[in-house]
Amino acid sequence: MFKKSLLVLGVCATLFVSGCSKSDTQSQNTNKENVKLVVGATPEPHAKMLQQVIPLLQKEGITLEIKEFNDYVTPNLSLNDGSLDANFFQHKPYLDSFNKEKNTKLLSIGSVHLEPMGVYSKKIKNLEELQNGNVVTLPNDPSNGARALRVLEANGVIKLKEGVELVSAQDIIENPKNLKFKEMDAPLLARTLDDATISVINTNFALLAGLNPLNDAIVLEDKESPYANILVVKEEKANDENLKKLLNALQSQTMKDFILNEYKGAILPAF
Repeated sequence: MFKKSLLVLGVCATLFVSGCSKSDTQSQNTNKENVKLVVGATPEPHAKMLQQVIPLLQKEGITLEIKEFNDYVTPNLSLNDGSLDANFFQHKPYLDSFNKEKNTKLLSIGSVHLEPMGVYSKKIKNLEELQNGNVVTLPNDPSNGARALRVLEANGVIKLKEGVELVSAQDIIENPKNLKFKEMDAPLLARTLDDATISVINTNFALLAGLNPLNDAIVLEDKESPYANILVVKEEKANDENLKKLLNALQSQTMKDFILNEYKGAILPAF
């Protein structure tokens, strides 16, 4: 009788342990399957690139929700207020400028790709055709505005004051053709091509407007540009394991192959 009782207790204990083990496994699987990251991005190429890593993240138990934005301000504000877990649309000079202006603490956790800024026109085929008083449109935010002016300086159109990190039109010291500079929101620049002689446009908005940087740009920014696009999070989430997995996916061979095959040099990997 005593042996039979021990046997029953042993079976019950085994079932109890097995039950706990199964329950724990189910709980772990449930937790793994329930991880969701909400990431803000501009539509092209950022949201399109994020779509490519969804299968990679699913293997890690992460569901990726992509929220698209058509401006450069809202995705940072949404990240700061907790509506997003991360965003992917900007370069570090823009982020630094935004943090300073808005007193936010957003942080880059890694670079993904470079979108060379380009000069576009419907009126001329090269910059040597610029005439006295022609109109140039460029982004109105400080970092991209400065970047656009640097592109023009690098191609001999203007000369800028030395020693100024974030240059503006006021820092132009040589403007041989008396060009008129008009600043406006970056998403609107492609629409100015019917009126302006040239416009300096970020690649993401050029692509969104149906422009091909390799075929349609008069000149493209040098590939050594420091303006790589970055994955951005709130400072306190810099070491979040799931966000690190997102960065790893964006810096994977899968992403590198996609960038090279899809954009054929118009966009370059930065990792």
